[in-house]
Amino acid sequence: MTPADLSRTVLRAVRRAIDADELRAVAPAAVGIRVPPHPGSGDYATEVALRLAKESGRPAREVAELLRRRLVREPGIARVDIAGPGFLNITLAGVPHARLVRDVLERHAESEPLPLRPSDELVRRLGPDAARWSLLSPPGLDRGLLLVQREANPLFRVRYAHSRCRALLRNAHDLGFGPAVADDTDDTDTDDFGAGSGPLISALADHPRIVGARDPERLARALERLADAFLRWQASCPTLPRGDEKPSVVHRARLALAEATGTVLADGLHQLGITAPAHL
Repeated sequence: MTPADLSRTVLRAVRRAIDADELRAVAPAAVGIRVPPHPGSGDYATEVALRLAKESGRPAREVAELLRRRLVREPGIARVDIAGPGFLNITLAGVPHARLVRDVLERHAESEPLPLRPSDELVRRLGPDAARWSLLSPPGLDRGLLLVQREANPLFRVRYAHSRCRALLRNAHDLGFGPAVADDTDDTDTDDFGAGSGPLISALADHPRIVGARDPERLARALERLADAFLRWQASCPTLPRGDEKPSVVHRARLALAEATGTVLADGLHQLGITAPAHL
């Protein structure tokens, strides 16, 4: 389930609560979904209950509870918790994480390139990679930014995330271990990837659908989401042993998730005709 799918699911729960006269409010046009700021708080969070509480005149946690009861019955949602004054923290279910990672690594086939033809002038000014990405950038973006290696440059973030995945594999090899995930098909291995892995797994799972759409702009935005999810996950879930720590099942599983991420990022960049450097 992608963030857009989850937003629609939450909005559907809101509308059904209103239709059932459980909540007297006007359904919003859209529901905001974000990644929780702290690990262990679910995969995604929404403050829609706080918004509806103001309109309905009911306590926010009471509104959150009636939405929680509806959401936990939705396919693809494993758990919903109420936090603080009425935030809904949502944990996704779906394809077991280990199975998804294995599928990416075992069944991956390079996708067909998409037609992107920047002008010769643009290529001379920006180089072939940035020129192609610039065709997919939102209106008003300073194209010169695409040449700067910093976080504000979306192309840099995507390529940096790919290079980081490859660096982790090289470093693990130097430490004498490689990627591996459990052979079981249930979801008991989820903790091996870390509490913040949900958005990253969700972005990986969405890649086949994005590829099937054959839409370069949509693919570029999906690569940005995947890269950002990976960088957040990697910052909070160490992939390599530290100090005298020995490589464990968790380190091997997280390394496999990093390898799967790098594989998907490389495939997406290849479709756009953009190089995916192993060093950056």
